[in-house]
Amino acid sequence: MRLDGRINPVRGDLASQALEGLVRAPRFAKPSTLTVLTAGAAIRAAPNPRSEQVDELLFGETFDVLQDSGGFVWGQARRDGYVGWIEASSLTPAAPPPTHWIATLRTFAYAEPSIKSPATGPYSLNSLVSVTEIAGAMARVTHAGWMPRSHLARIGCGHISPARAARAFLGAPYLWGGRNSLGLDCSGLVQQALYAAGRACPRDSDQQAALGAPAPTALRRGDLVAWRGHIGLMLDGRRLIHANAHHMAVAIEPLARAITRIREGGGGEPTAYRRL
Repeated sequence: MRLDGRINPVRGDLASQALEGLVRAPRFAKPSTLTVLTAGAAIRAAPNPRSEQVDELLFGETFDVLQDSGGFVWGQARRDGYVGWIEASSLTPAAPPPTHWIATLRTFAYAEPSIKSPATGPYSLNSLVSVTEIAGAMARVTHAGWMPRSHLARIGCGHISPARAARAFLGAPYLWGGRNSLGLDCSGLVQQALYAAGRACPRDSDQQAALGAPAPTALRRGDLVAWRGHIGLMLDGRRLIHANAHHMAVAIEPLARAITRIREGGGGEPTAYRRL
């Protein structure tokens, strides 16, 4: 059986213990779970800071480590299942489970419960945080500092529509493999929009193109439109929002114009219209 290496932690020399009996490997490893303590951390195709960024972890997300090679660890992101290498310095073994998520596009963490104190960040929408103390309008977050309470929502609460969440990223620069408000790609935008709506979502556009059910001819707000290697989300029956390399940013354009431009650029016709 051939497994998708993007979401199955298996290599020629090593595989996750969870795959024992399903794949051949000379060694199976039991994962150890670490948590991201930086605002963002690239998942790379190889243990090299110059290697391709294939995904990104946000603050508070967890990573199941299967191999430690010194400066990098190899394993699988628990939230979206992506497999790759991440710098070990971005992770910590001691983190309580999240109690809240960041429900605004981005926020800062302060050294003290005062907006005049030194700040770190910014931390992006959908980051996961553990609140341990409240002081007025501020909340103490483990491994970060004090964040504005109004920027946080309890896990399972505060969700917004995918279209509204996607629109908040308008103008954010395009970044291959990115998932945060300072830079993201087409599937990163769709994933973050669905996370903000309280929905699970895979990482890549071909995986996302299988979500939901085929959309009727008349598209509406929240529908997905996919091409080979690209995906966007409808703001209404006519306009598409997508992170794309033509604008090098998250942009809104008429779907008809996007279809024509992508076709003329060699990207073909849409491959799927999906309703969630």
